[in-house]
Amino acid sequence: MIEVENLSKTYVDAPVVDGLSFFVPEGQVVGLLGPNGAGKTTAMRMMTAFLPPTEGRVVVAGVDLDADPVGLRRQIGYLPENVPLYPELRVEEYLRFRADVEGVSRADQPGRLDDVLGRCMLADVRRQLIGTLSKGYRQRVGLAGALIHRPPVLILDEPTVGLDPNQIIKIRELITELGRDHTVVLSTHILPEVEQVCERVLIIDHGRIVADGTPDALGSRLIGNPTIRVELRGADAAAEALGQLPGVVAVEARGGGVYSVEHHAESDPREAVFRLAVDRGWVLIGLNPERATLEDVFVRLTTADSAIPAPAVEEV
Repeated sequence: MIEVENLSKTYVDAPVVDGLSFFVPEGQVVGLLGPNGAGKTTAMRMMTAFLPPTEGRVVVAGVDLDADPVGLRRQIGYLPENVPLYPELRVEEYLRFRADVEGVSRADQPGRLDDVLGRCMLADVRRQLIGTLSKGYRQRVGLAGALIHRPPVLILDEPTVGLDPNQIIKIRELITELGRDHTVVLSTHILPEVEQVCERVLIIDHGRIVADGTPDALGSRLIGNPTIRVELRGADAAAEALGQLPGVVAVEARGGGVYSVEHHAESDPREAVFRLAVDRGWVLIGLNPERATLEDVFVRLTTADSAIPAPAVEEV
């Protein structure tokens, strides 16, 4: 659905985006992450034909950026971080204007308008001047405008910025729902948001992709062998005993009766830990798998020069 090949943007010999290449299939929700200045917004502007690339190729829903930039824009609903709105228009006037611009027929407009007003929680302000709305409401008006022509692809730059916690939850639910019918690429600094709504994560640093995969897969590749967190009471010499269990690679005592038990990927020592605790008369308080969070991955990759290698792909 979205093909990006060697996409680059250079300003005065300084690359902002440096050879991005990735493919997003139909119906996937992808999170685009990176520190400030990493090139996320620049990449999105090139993908939406608002900024010409220095080099590279973008194809959206079969439409090539170089051959038909206007046709490519028709395939996309774009929500920029700073939404350009007309403060003198009422909400429904602006959305009718957007519908006209996007080529929605007058016969279809009433139904489309009611749909996006409901989805974006704007029905109560439909006749209010945009200039009188809060930042959160204006953000939702921009999202409604991106949805009005029902594009196959949505590109959302910080879609929940300025929203209160209840509104954020609703927009996250909406993005999840939209992922059933649209291909979605979103950029955000809220990492838990990405873990909740995105099937896949692309992390960009210094204009390059340094990681690509699901949040769980990226965490697994970061920490290597899987680990479990064992919490015991009344345990003496537990680290030595835990280290002798089948499949265990290493044990780290963290203090307070807590141990991190690293084990081979093909083994699961949790049952053996339980039986060991029973045999030794220890009280087993906790026995939980550990994994690196998306925050761990993000910090590791954007403060170091090494990238997490992509998983091997078997040829079919």
